[in-house]
Formats: sequence, structure tokens, C-alpha cells
Amino acid sequence: SIIEKVEFEIGEDTSSIGDTTSTDSSVLPLAFSITSDSTAEVSSFHTCHQHQNLDSISIPAEIQIEGKKYNVTSIGASAFYKCPGLTSINIPEGVTSIGSSAFKGCGSLKSINIPKSVTSIESSAFGGCSNLTSISIPEGVTSIGASTFEDCGSLKSISIPEGLTNIGEDAFTFCRSLKSIDIPESVTSIGNYAF
Repeated sequence: SIIEKVEFEIGEDTSSIGDTTSTDSSVLPLAFSITSDSTAEVSSFHTCHQHQNLDSISIPAEIQIEGKKYNVTSIGASAFYKCPGLTSINIPEGVTSIGSSAFKGCGSLKSINIPKSVTSIESSAFGGCSNLTSISIPEGVTSIGASTFEDCGSLKSISIPEGLTNIGEDAFTFCRSLKSIDIPESVTSIGNYAF
């Protein structure tokens, strides 16, 4: 039988979490959903409001449960929604999808590493990340969903790759610090109020 959900807890004095394949409950505050026989998704960071001093997370590339390894390939919808103290996050190579509202409302988030393996960034993924200053979208991403970077007031630079075809509605609305943006020739559709 496949384990549907695994949850971990951390101690109150933890301020940073690094890469790990451990399921030691004192190390990892993330909940995972097993998505196939060999893959898992970060489904939530359910203790973020209890551990506001936890400011940095590196998502593990794989987890191990009962001796079986699972590659982490996605960050689920609302996984880090409104985590107030989170300032930086490192997403490992191998993650292909960032779900809708995954980091929405993470107002302290300043930096995020999106690996080249990511091909899908869904709607509102980074909406309301008011301290995010720059972001580079990987080459494999073909669409920026609706409201993906809406209300990222400190966003000054964004790198959009050739091959991107769609910029969704409200994608960059209220990005007041964004002074210029290079839109590649591959873009064929720009939604209402995208900027």
C-alpha cells in the first residue's frame, strides 16, 4: 500500500532547515503527499505560523519513508501560503511544478531559487510576496499563470525566457518597482491587466 501523507514536526528553536533525506521529526516541518510509486509533493509547511523564527528552508530532493525513496517533483497548491517569517527557500533540481498560491502571501520572502527543471508555475504562485526583489523563470516554463506575481511590490527584475508563450491576466499587477521587462518574441498572449 502507498502512504498517502507523511507529516513532520520541528522544535521551537529551529531557525533553518537544510537538505535532508531524513524523516527525523526534529528536522523537517514539511508534509508530503506521495504522488506515485517514486515521486512526492510538498503538500504543506503546516507549522509556519508556529515557528516564525524559521526563515530559511531547502526542500529536499528526495525523502525516504520506511526505506523507500521518493523524488520530490512538485510543490503543491498553497504549500507555503502566508508563511510570515520565511525569507529564503531553495527548490531542488528535479522539481517540475510549483502549484497555485504555493508561496502566496509570504511577505518576508526575499529570495527563491527556481531550478531549470521547473516547467510549470501556476496562478498566484508568488502573489503578495512583497519583499521579493528579483526572479528568474527557467527556460522550460511556457506560461506565467494569472496573478503569479501580483502585488510583488519590491520586484525590480524578472528574467523571462525565450519559449514562454503566455503571460496571464494580472500576472504582474501592482509590481510597482518593476521599471522595465523584456518580453521575448515567443510570447503570443498577454492577459488583461498583466502589468
